[in-house]
Amino acid sequence: MKLRLGFSPCPNDTFIFDALVNQKIDIGAFEFDVVLEDIQTLNQWAAEGRLDVTKLSFPAFFQNDQQYEMLDAGAALGKGVGPLLIAKRMVQVPDIENSSIAIPGENTTANFLMSFAFPMAKQKTPLLFSEIEDAVVMEKFDLGVIIHENRFTYQQKGLIKVCDLGEIWEQRQHAPIPLACIAAKKEIPQEARSQLSALIRKSVEYSFSLYPQISDYTKQHAQAMEEEIMRKHIELYVNNYSLDLGEDGKKAIRQLFQVYKQGKGQMVAEKQV
Repeated sequence: MKLRLGFSPCPNDTFIFDALVNQKIDIGAFEFDVVLEDIQTLNQWAAEGRLDVTKLSFPAFFQNDQQYEMLDAGAALGKGVGPLLIAKRMVQVPDIENSSIAIPGENTTANFLMSFAFPMAKQKTPLLFSEIEDAVVMEKFDLGVIIHENRFTYQQKGLIKVCDLGEIWEQRQHAPIPLACIAAKKEIPQEARSQLSALIRKSVEYSFSLYPQISDYTKQHAQAMEEEIMRKHIELYVNNYSLDLGEDGKKAIRQLFQVYKQGKGQMVAEKQV
């Protein structure tokens, strides 16, 4: 079975999928056509059904759950893993709603958590996640919501943390943060979807068995990143939930979905007024 598989070039994703896509484990009858794109591109493609198996931010998964099913392995979920709101100079909380804010895509969990923390902040502009730091440095925006490796590099560019958006979620919800999942089209037979989840788990286990060694595949797609940053990235986003969501992980996702639905309902009501 040949499947089109999409994930990001970030170290956590290449770490997860390395053994699978490079056939360091037995992948059976599967064959993968691999596409590496930033998370917002993957989110946008989901609405078009362009990929058979794809990484998705949870808001994008919720929007496309009629054609995609979440797999148990490969997810990014945990505590202390949320996006950061950064600036060139400190911005007080009352001023955030009137500030211009760069976000890494409208359908990202990062934007959802920004809206959760500061629902009145409306001046948001989507940018490629890797461009947000420089946009704030150049004062094109007052604030930026950063994800991925930028969590570890923003201070080097003279930027400061205004707040940790993930921390706000954890304090209010008393739950880990579901960031993204791996989803497969429902038209793929159930047995094959279960096999895919098992293969992703084996792929993660393989990479963990060699860690802290970083594979050439991960290095190749993180060319401008120091190995120390790659390891911090992997250690932050790849954990036991990446092996299997378990009941605790699924409960956190259901909790996120309830808040997501409430927010969507409020937006609809506002438009009708």
